[in-house]
Amino acid sequence: MNTPVSASRRNFLRTGAMGAGALVIGMGAGGALAAPASSAAPAPDAFTPNVFIRIDRKGVVTLVSKQPEIGQGIKTSLPMVIAEELEIDWKDVRIVQGDLNPAYGSQGAGGSTSTPTNYENFHRLGATARTILVQAAAQTWGVPASECSAAHGAVVHGPTKRKLGYGALVPLAATLPVPDAATVQLKDPASYRLLGTRIGGVDNAAIVSGKPLFGIDIQLPGMLYAVYVKCPVFGGKPLSANLDAVKAMSGVKDAFIIEGTENLNGLRPGVAIVATSTWAAFKARRALEVKWDEGVGANHSWADFAAQAKAAAGKPGATTLRQDGDVMKAFAGAVKTVEASYSYPFISHASMEPQNCTAWFKPADGTLELWAPTQNPGAGQALVTTTFGIPKEKITLHIIRSGGGFGRRLSSDFIVEATAIAQKTGAPVKLTWTREDDLQHDHFRPGGFHHLRGGVDANGKLVGWHNHFVTFANRVERDGKSILQPGSGGSLSGDEFPGRWLANCLLEQTALECRIPMGPWRAPGSSVFSWVFHSFIDELAHVAGRDPVAFRLELLGDKDIVPGTGERGQPYSVARMRNVLKAVADKADWGKRKFGPGQGAGVAFHFSHRGYVAEVAEVTVSKEGQLKVDRVVVVSDIGAQIVNLSGAENQVQGSVIDGLSTLMYPELNIEKGRVVQSNFHDYQLLRMPDTPTKIDIHFLKTDYPVTGLGEPVLPPLAPAVCNAIFAATGKRVRELPLSKTDLSWS
Repeated sequence: MNTPVSASRRNFLRTGAMGAGALVIGMGAGGALAAPASSAAPAPDAFTPNVFIRIDRKGVVTLVSKQPEIGQGIKTSLPMVIAEELEIDWKDVRIVQGDLNPAYGSQGAGGSTSTPTNYENFHRLGATARTILVQAAAQTWGVPASECSAAHGAVVHGPTKRKLGYGALVPLAATLPVPDAATVQLKDPASYRLLGTRIGGVDNAAIVSGKPLFGIDIQLPGMLYAVYVKCPVFGGKPLSANLDAVKAMSGVKDAFIIEGTENLNGLRPGVAIVATSTWAAFKARRALEVKWDEGVGANHSWADFAAQAKAAAGKPGATTLRQDGDVMKAFAGAVKTVEASYSYPFISHASMEPQNCTAWFKPADGTLELWAPTQNPGAGQALVTTTFGIPKEKITLHIIRSGGGFGRRLSSDFIVEATAIAQKTGAPVKLTWTREDDLQHDHFRPGGFHHLRGGVDANGKLVGWHNHFVTFANRVERDGKSILQPGSGGSLSGDEFPGRWLANCLLEQTALECRIPMGPWRAPGSSVFSWVFHSFIDELAHVAGRDPVAFRLELLGDKDIVPGTGERGQPYSVARMRNVLKAVADKADWGKRKFGPGQGAGVAFHFSHRGYVAEVAEVTVSKEGQLKVDRVVVVSDIGAQIVNLSGAENQVQGSVIDGLSTLMYPELNIEKGRVVQSNFHDYQLLRMPDTPTKIDIHFLKTDYPVTGLGEPVLPPLAPAVCNAIFAATGKRVRELPLSKTDLSWS
């Protein structure tokens, strides 16, 4: 995930000349402004305001999008912020993708951080450029700047109605100093013309017409094509292979073993095949025969993990994450108690575009050029440096649009694999993973087991909560010590709801050691914890004879902020969560709608990635157990402004559909250290007939900083649907995927 740019407003902006007629306003890695690496003078008919903004003499504005685009719409939405403050019509804006460049500041796309990290700074960039252009016009006319205003790519003098387009102001504006930050006025949000409207993605036309945009589309003169074969057992390595036979095949240029490293998320050992086409490389791969050292990972199986988790339940040795009050005493005094075990499997990211990277290593000067569909280019560059010793200044990394990410492309294993192969070829080489590679050598969302117990008193109030969480961890070396590190999203926080809301709470965690590589999966942790917690809360509301919404409102309490360290260091605003919960109940007519047999509604909420979201799902389940999600109502509080309404709605709809898909079908079974599933024929995802009939989307505008939207909506979907299933059928879903539960009823 990314470290937010830190800088005072006063020192955030500075100007620098880039030849005659050049204005520079940019954002450096530490928040101060910096010129681009190249400072060549612009063409006479154009000028460049900064590493982010370029305005030509026709008034066309080119904006750099610095964050990776993975389908979340950031390539469109962040430039909209600059365009709004710059007072330029969107039709006159052109967007280009920026390469990895320290002058841009942080450049990752993960954790729904891109918008909150850059939103305020981008406003100031646009407003400062607009202020300079207004000053240039005022000086041209010899009038006070206070009499001038900008609109539609031009500056207008109020009293005389004279107008000068931005292009005409370029020469003078380039000579003016950047004004003091205190004198730069941001627009009143009430006057926004662009933000909050629906703007289509800047790449939409190219996508629907099949133009090359993605990493897998890269073509370079003299390029070779590669595949990389790793041991099917996690942590295994090749001992020998029929390399001579493979190299003798038509179209094959080379085949060789790469020793790799012990880092499960880095350059793993394997066999590379380099050929004159992807087809030739894939064909040679089928003829490859490798003798593997499978290592200790060959002992892994999901059945054994499940048995270990069951044996660990309630046993000594667990790590205590939170202990408030006396849980055992609370259970003893409870009128009713409920015990339940919830489990979920490892799953893959299953992005549409398999991992790929094009690399060109030039031995003459030791430089490396990379074309990578990555979510975390800085981390990719750093991993290349630590793995191969190539200095960062000798690495050029082009950020290419990704065909989906969901956290998978925060890892950089495919980048170091391509680099290792390129170092042996002497030519540009494109590494392409197969779908099977992508599914079986993912950095998986960790599986998990939760053993829960809760108690309610005579008034139907929750008085005790115990969760023993069994998770998965890799053994790593840190500060000279060997420790178990839970997988990303596989470690429970002691502050998770409803932990710090209760007087009597015990949260424990046990880690099962494994060699399975794990990584962040969309809304890490939250995507499964929300399902577990809000499903079990629903169970407790039911035995207490309470309305599920009222039960949750009572749990939240009436404090505005609950003490403790919130998710990602953010405080938890109870008021905001109460508001979205009340709003979703209102929008869904909770408690007012009449449902027939096999129909029901369920509710859930969750706070993740700074966003507050509540959802109500309405379902119909046939007597044979066929599920149909009829409607999902979503209420989100993600701050004071929706940047791009079209993109925001798309993210909500996508999160609901992705959340439902993940609930219903995908699972990875582990046998003898191998993933059993291999492709979409046995790793099913949601199909169009299964999607919700209707998704109602509502945003609450609040006086809080703007946050991201790629992840917060996904977590509440699964528990809302499962709670609705219970309301419709009386059956609880305690194991994922949903397809493993018989939903038939009579």
